[in-house]
Amino acid sequence: MERQNVPAARKWRLEDIFESEAAWEALYAEVEGELDFSSYEGRLTDADTVLACLTALNRVVEKLQRLEVYAYMRHDEDTRASEPVALLSRASTLEMTLAANTAFITPELTALPTEVLESFACDPRLAEFDYTLRSLIKEKPHVLSREMEELLAQGSRVFDGYHEVFTALDNADFPYPTVRVDGENVTVTHGTYGVLLRHPDRRVRRRVFEAYYKAYIGLINTITATYVGNVDKDVFLAKARKYESCLTKALASEDVDVQVYENLLASVEKGLPLLHRYFRNRKRILGMRTMHMYDIHTPLVEGAELELDYEEAFALVKRGLAPLGERYAALLDEAHDNGWIDVEETEGKRSGAYSLSVYGLPHPYVLLNYQKTTNDIFTIAHELGHAMHSYHSEHSQPQEKASYRIFVAEVASTVNEILLIRHLLATTEDKKLKKYLLSYYMDTLKSTLFRQTQFAEFEYIAHGMAERGEPLTKDSLCDAYLVLNKKYYGDAVVSDPEIAYEWARIPHFYRAFYVYKYATGIVSAVSIAERILTEGAPAVEDYFRFLSSGGSNDPVSLLRLAGVDLTRMDAFDACMASFEDALAQFETLE
Repeated sequence: MERQNVPAARKWRLEDIFESEAAWEALYAEVEGELDFSSYEGRLTDADTVLACLTALNRVVEKLQRLEVYAYMRHDEDTRASEPVALLSRASTLEMTLAANTAFITPELTALPTEVLESFACDPRLAEFDYTLRSLIKEKPHVLSREMEELLAQGSRVFDGYHEVFTALDNADFPYPTVRVDGENVTVTHGTYGVLLRHPDRRVRRRVFEAYYKAYIGLINTITATYVGNVDKDVFLAKARKYESCLTKALASEDVDVQVYENLLASVEKGLPLLHRYFRNRKRILGMRTMHMYDIHTPLVEGAELELDYEEAFALVKRGLAPLGERYAALLDEAHDNGWIDVEETEGKRSGAYSLSVYGLPHPYVLLNYQKTTNDIFTIAHELGHAMHSYHSEHSQPQEKASYRIFVAEVASTVNEILLIRHLLATTEDKKLKKYLLSYYMDTLKSTLFRQTQFAEFEYIAHGMAERGEPLTKDSLCDAYLVLNKKYYGDAVVSDPEIAYEWARIPHFYRAFYVYKYATGIVSAVSIAERILTEGAPAVEDYFRFLSSGGSNDPVSLLRLAGVDLTRMDAFDACMASFEDALAQFETLE
């Protein structure tokens, strides 16, 4: 479908950001004249100057983000068009100039005595910046001399190079294999790999699995050198900044207690017998004498896919989110009716889905490429969860506190998915559909809670080995991963030799200790959703407090507003109990 044929009601309204490209150009010229911050350099020693500097910076950032968002969204409407690319490039140039011109701010502030920063944080005039200033106080022990900071800054391109090398290997230089599928030669790409592992013919799945991993095995020496270099870089930076470990440094960047990571690993370790039970059930239902890694993605329930047009799907999502109350429902209507959502797949449009918002926009935006599938129905709920989180934070917090941390970014979206599936389970009498929905939910927990924690544990092991001076080689990494895989999947699944190389294909490993956030996100979401469904209005009010909190405090404290304390085991136990309940219900329906 061409974009001009899509009804206006199913396209987002970018004129809410800029009425015309001329308006974009006018703001661009305005920002160009506001990039000079030299008048503040060397003078950040009193509250008035700090307030003036930080306020001016936020004012420019708000305008610059508006320029970037507009260009970014214009590009995603049609990735073939060159004009949006040019706009985005120009905006990015301004951003780099601003970053260079304001690089002095953090070093100057962290060089101040702690008592001075504390006085700033307590000053009512700087209330918008109090959490930022308290975060700087925490950073002080890890901030080096100006000369050393400049040296590390100059090395940032080198430090980021490992990820760039892996990206090139994994995309541009990857030897995508070809396998025979249904009488035709099919190229196994990163995108089609997961689809082909759901193929009903086991011989096809095995061929795909073996061919795909053979390609990684052929690159294993280079990938190992790249990953080991990345881990060594993490160890170097942690030591240079005087952190106890790479994990401590990574979690400090988002102000998260290390106890949260340890609780996640301990909870999943305790819950692995449930995962093993799940795989035993899968093996029995599929009638397999042996079940291999290439068998674990085949659907347990066929022919129960929900096929709804977009309007029916949106109405279903709205009914599923009814426990969140009339305020939430009214905002869903606002999103539907007033240009928040770009619905249809069109020629040249960016694939996938996302929600996007920055401070100062009248509302968030959601990109979809809607198809009549169950997954796309849940995608509507998911992306609207992101949008509502952004909307409430940006309308409740000042600019400095409006953006929430990545640690909590998936909570609101996943709460919506869980509420929707609970609604569907509660309202259907169709046994086959109920089995499908329970299987869908268990697979979500399997991939988000258990699988991401397996990845998180591998990172923990690999960095621990490096910190202790133990050699990281292709053999030691593969051995460690294979042991971990056997631990997670249990005796019901054959851990094929190829799976030892799975670590070599995970791009998130080049951003150390990131994947655990997916797992803690679903743990938090399950607890919040269960509380909303059992306690009603008080839990909903607490949840709105969380949605409205933005980045006003550390993310673990903000989750406590919604009744989730990740420094304790309660939420982790509740999530595991939810998995066990779904598993038990599924077993009774067999």
